[in-house]
Amino acid sequence: MNDFRKERRLKWLRGWRVLLLMLLGLVIGLLLVAGGATVMHKTSDTAFCVSCHSMERPLAEYEGSAHFQNPAGIRAECADCHVPGEPVAFMLTKIAAAKDVYGEITGKIDTEEKYNAHKLAMAESVWKTMKANDSATCRSCHSFDAMDILAQRPEARRAHPVAIKENQTCIDCHRGVAHILPDMTSSNAAGASQLAALTTNVKPADSPLYSIKTQSFVLEPGVTRPAGTLFPSTPLIPLRREGSLTEAQLEGWQQDGVAGVIYGAPGRRIIRAVLDENSQQQLKILGSQADSQTDTQWHQVALTVWFPSEALIADRQKIWQYAADLMSANCTGCHGLTALDHFTANQWIGVIKGMAPRTALNEEQLRILTLYAQNHASDMPAGQLSAQGRSHDK
Repeated sequence: MNDFRKERRLKWLRGWRVLLLMLLGLVIGLLLVAGGATVMHKTSDTAFCVSCHSMERPLAEYEGSAHFQNPAGIRAECADCHVPGEPVAFMLTKIAAAKDVYGEITGKIDTEEKYNAHKLAMAESVWKTMKANDSATCRSCHSFDAMDILAQRPEARRAHPVAIKENQTCIDCHRGVAHILPDMTSSNAAGASQLAALTTNVKPADSPLYSIKTQSFVLEPGVTRPAGTLFPSTPLIPLRREGSLTEAQLEGWQQDGVAGVIYGAPGRRIIRAVLDENSQQQLKILGSQADSQTDTQWHQVALTVWFPSEALIADRQKIWQYAADLMSANCTGCHGLTALDHFTANQWIGVIKGMAPRTALNEEQLRILTLYAQNHASDMPAGQLSAQGRSHDK
């Protein structure tokens, strides 16, 4: 009998030990979870983020933005923009932040010179992430469904319906909302190199072809003195190739009395080519029409030209994509992207000239950007392009 009671007591004690161990494990687990959550939360708040010396410069940029101080009194903290709320994405972001700790320890951006040298790479990394996740952190506060678009400023009223229709994401237009844009010079140059690489894909049967840069032309092979200049995106109908040169027909419009320039459309200052006196004499007039708005006479003209073959591509949209990237990367530091149809083709010339000093764009890039905006301006609908002798354009 005593043995039986002793056995029951031992079983009871073992049961309580197991229960106590389970409770202890549960308490430890809760403490670990709570502690981990506290650590994750504390290492995500703005005070922690800006406690490092290397964050002084981005902090100053952030404090000068509308996300720090605004009429509504709503402040977006660092984590609101840089740490997604979805659990898996949150953990992956926190794990990836280890590289920032390593960078702080090694002094990767601990001086203004180092910070500026790495700023573009850091910005492009953030932009790439936001593009991939449909600007998830932005949309945690902003959504098209919640917007009263009619109450927005005129530029936003025009841009947001287009963004909705074309399934754009926030970072496509708003790259400079919290931090000053980095120097985009190297990024701009990389885009030009990618465009140049496409010239090797041109096939003999491709027509029309498009110039990817400003380049000189001659009227016959073997002549070294230029007879004029082709502008980027100019459409050309190839006729034949001779060595490294291509013979092509250049078409466009000239204003009566202004023989030195070929434009893309009557009444629009969309420059396709600039001609010397000899070239002007070789022009063929294909037709004429009057511009009803200015009461000026315009002539549709054609000219046969020779130029180097290595700066031509068959898809004009590649040039426009390069230009769109230039606009997105360089024109969002002060505002969102302006809808291309907000201005006429002629108005865009002055707009881009006025904005040019605030960008890292060189003269050639500004020219391509201007032509892109002009060709998609409010007075250049697609149907009008073909009606004006532009049926060859893509």
